[in-house]
Order: sequence, then structure tokens, then C-alpha cells
Amino acid sequence: MFSTALLEALPKTDLHVHLDGSLRLSTLIELARERGVALPSQSEQGLRDTVFRETYDSLSSYLAGFAYTGAVLQDAEALERVAYELAWDNLNEGVRYVEVRFAPQLHMHGGFGYEQVLSAVNAGLARAQAEHQAACAPGEPPFRYGLIVCALRMFQPGFSAVYRQLCEALSESDSMALYGEAALQLVRAAVRLRDEQGLPIVAFDLAGHEAGFPASHFAGAFDFAHESFLKKTVHAGEAYGAESIYQAISDLHADRIGHGYHLFSADKVGPGVTDGQRYCEDLAEYIADRRITIEVCITSNLQTNPDIGGVQNHAFRKMLERNLSATLCTDNRLVSHTTVTREYQLATAAFAMTEKQLRNTIIYGFKRSFFPGTYAEKRAYVRQVIDFYEHVWDSHNLS
Repeated sequence: MFSTALLEALPKTDLHVHLDGSLRLSTLIELARERGVALPSQSEQGLRDTVFRETYDSLSSYLAGFAYTGAVLQDAEALERVAYELAWDNLNEGVRYVEVRFAPQLHMHGGFGYEQVLSAVNAGLARAQAEHQAACAPGEPPFRYGLIVCALRMFQPGFSAVYRQLCEALSESDSMALYGEAALQLVRAAVRLRDEQGLPIVAFDLAGHEAGFPASHFAGAFDFAHESFLKKTVHAGEAYGAESIYQAISDLHADRIGHGYHLFSADKVGPGVTDGQRYCEDLAEYIADRRITIEVCITSNLQTNPDIGGVQNHAFRKMLERNLSATLCTDNRLVSHTTVTREYQLATAAFAMTEKQLRNTIIYGFKRSFFPGTYAEKRAYVRQVIDFYEHVWDSHNLS
């Protein structure tokens, strides 16, 4: 068993954290008051009781809170503030590298487009990075970050001005073309802003309901990302079976998989597969061999899949047993009431993780990050992290 003090002190990553799911409750209340957004309660406890609960009975109830967080994140000041606070919330628990993901199109409206949204988020993270670097002790790894832009498998057209414009251009029967076109517009903008404005946009993501919205409909957007040397991570195997993970890898060139919980769920393999167990085992071996990293979000999975029953039943156990490249993430710090440290507390206790397993899981996060720099710079940074990890480990064991 590892102490909370040690887990907090060790350098960590969060490769899967959604900006709009990770606000401070106090900030949400303040922003809503300033922007005239109605909330179910004006107190933090009231919001915990009505919206951001410890447990949820379904994915829809889990997602309900995003209507409120999204409503207050419609201007540069709010986006910059939330990004800045998220950086420091991570830093205050020892997280040294974070990849913040969000769907820019959900924050866009007339005169406030891709560049304004992404620049505002970047400004908040950059300010926190500069503050931390100014106070960083010699040999201590500085805070670094990357931006991941999320396309959506489906959406409510009335939520965003961008989507409303697309709806006017395409008929209802072309709904999948609508989603694919929105994704293509997004990735083109992301690559342009990366290349022309120097924004640290490190990857392209696909989020949203997997069932009924297969990866193949987004192949064009991910082909563009691939051709533009923009890395790819895809939400897959969260609420659907292993075939969704395979589609993410084969159709969308995924470098990493978000969640991947159902990698070993033979009962969720479709009727076209004759041997579900063999299919899952073969896919797991393929992922292991290619070192395709899985972004594991234990608390979030327990909340959106109540049938799991408990941490000890989570598929991360099998990932550890097979030595897969997997690292722990929060998904949504607010909606899931969690931190990176808490995710490691849960995992180390439930799976009796060894020192080596803990170290590997943490270091995988740094090694398999989409670091916003050259490969040589990334290697130097990872080496600095490993040296600092060993220093912290030795210091806590000697105390």
C-alpha cells in the first residue's frame, strides 16, 4: 500500500481530462451568476446533490452536468480562467504533464471561432506553466501541456452555432455526413492553428456515443490528421465492445485509446465474430505488441457503467496482468469527483499494484504522451521525470 503523500508527490500525467468536465464548482457558480446562466442550485453542496453526484444511474445522468458547464464556457475570459485553474489543480497534486481535451465547436458562436476558443484555453494553461517554471527547483520537471481537439460522434444541432450552420447545409437524411463534415472542419482548423499560430495542439480525438456512430464515418477527418502528422486518440470501448477499439485503430489510425474498458468483454462482441473470447485476446495481444496506450479512467467507468460493481472488477486488472501500456486518468475531475492521485489510490489498493507496476503505469503516461516538442526534447523531459521520480521515491522511503 502506498501512502497518499507519496502518490501526491510522485510526478504524474493526465492524458485524458475534459476541460468542460473539470471546472471548480465555485468557479461554475461564479461564472453562471456573471453570465446569467441558471443553475439548479447556487451552492456547491446543492449542485453536488442535484447534478454532480458521487454516483450516477446512467450515462445520460452523468452527462447532464455538461449542459451547465458548457453554457458558461462561451467566451475567452471564462475559458482562460478554467484552463488556468485546471492547470494549478493538477500541479497541486503533483501532475507535471497534462493533455487537456475539449470540443471547440461547442464553445463557438458569431465572431468567436476556432482560433479564439483554442487561443483562450492555451492562454490559461500557458500562464500557469510560466508561473510554475519561475518557481521550479533545479532538477524538478516543469509543468508541460498539450491541447487535444475533440470531434463528436453525434451532437444536438441546436447547441452550437457551427452545428446549426451545418444543419442548414445538409438534409436530415445526411446526418452522418453532417458529423463527418464537422469533424473535417475541426481538424483542418486545428492543423492550421498548430502550423501557423504555433498553438500546442498535439492530437485529434473522437468522443461521444459509440453505438450507432461507427468510426468509419469519420475516416476522412482522421485521414487528414494522419497525413498532417497530428496524433490521434479515440474514445472507444467505453460503452461498446472491442470492435469499437479495433475500428479506432484500423479506420482512424489511433495512437492511443480513450477508456478501452470493454477490451476484454467477449459478451459485447457483435454477431459477425464467431469466437468473441478469441477476438478480444487477439486484439489485446495486438495492442500490447504495438504499445498502443490505453487511457484508463476507473472512477468514470464505474459511474457510467454501474454494472461493473466495484473497482476490483475493472478491466485495468487484466491490463496489468498482460503488461499493456496503460496509464490512469481522471476523465472529468468535477463530474467524477476525482483527482489523478485518487485514481492511483483506488488502483493500487484494489489491484495490489507492485512498485514496478506503479512506476510503469506512471512513466507510461510520460513516454506515450503527445509531447508538444521534438522527440529529442521529449526524451530529455522523460529522463528528467524519471530522475525526479526516483528522487521522490527514495526520499519518502528514507523518511
